[in-house]
Amino acid sequence: MDRRSWIVGTVRRFGPLLGLLILSAVLSVVSPYFLTWDNILNIFRQSAVNGLLALGQLLVILTAGIDLSVGSILGLSTVVFAMTVKSGWPTGVAFAAALSCGLALGLINGFLLTGLKLPHPFVSTLGMMNVARGGAMLLSGGFPIPDLPPSARYPGAGSVAGIPAPVVVMLATCGVFAFLLRQTVFGRDVYAIGGNPEASRLAGIPVAARLNAVYGLSGLLAGLAALLLAGRMNAGFPLAGAGAELDSIAAVIIGGASFFGGVGTVFGTLIGALIIAVLRNGLNLLNVSSHWQMIVIGTVIIWAVWVDVLRRRGAR
Repeated sequence: MDRRSWIVGTVRRFGPLLGLLILSAVLSVVSPYFLTWDNILNIFRQSAVNGLLALGQLLVILTAGIDLSVGSILGLSTVVFAMTVKSGWPTGVAFAAALSCGLALGLINGFLLTGLKLPHPFVSTLGMMNVARGGAMLLSGGFPIPDLPPSARYPGAGSVAGIPAPVVVMLATCGVFAFLLRQTVFGRDVYAIGGNPEASRLAGIPVAARLNAVYGLSGLLAGLAALLLAGRMNAGFPLAGAGAELDSIAAVIIGGASFFGGVGTVFGTLIGALIIAVLRNGLNLLNVSSHWQMIVIGTVIIWAVWVDVLRRRGAR
């Protein structure tokens, strides 16, 4: 490996972590409240939902795709969960209903791409974004469904040995998917498809089946994120997750993945989600308006994509 490739690889692997440390150091200087234990736990708790969405987005982006529907699927899944549990269904069944909703919509995204041969996942997932959001509004009548029972709130509001339950769920899920991507045939196939889908097909990889699974898992993780958000907010919100697809994409790209597919890690995506959470938290502590926060996050996304383009050029 030549020096240039080594530098590019090192920056890709450890750059996001270094960025998180620098950002945290700056915020700890400008705000005395940033490094308090309660605030650190709050950052991890807030990053859990986006972390799960970003994990699903990572799978999609590894195949050189994109999923614009994850935020809307999250919103619909919170409504399904709240409606079922408020109707007297057992909490476990309501959990399964929300997860099944996310999985089903994700599989439909995959079918639109591989079965109906829509030209790009941008088209299919953009359509699903509107379908899912409209479904959430229709089911709920456009109003939140509040006052969930305590058992239904636990994944989003409970704790395990003093650690917020959402953080435990996020870390456990990251561990599962890190193993899936690095230690299984499925994971190796996903990276291969992102690197060269035609060569993968010629090598005997079931590309269509893998893409269906990837989009299904992305929807499933959106359903899981919905359980955490509904528990934390104590309600199902039809507008929950609006714009969340952008934060999930930002976390993946900031974490070192490539929009062109075939490059990215679960660890990097987790760091990317933490960077987004730390940035939002720091801006809130500094009383920066939400409008400026949108500008900052958008600028970070543009910067991350630009860095990805430069890395791709440097790798050639």
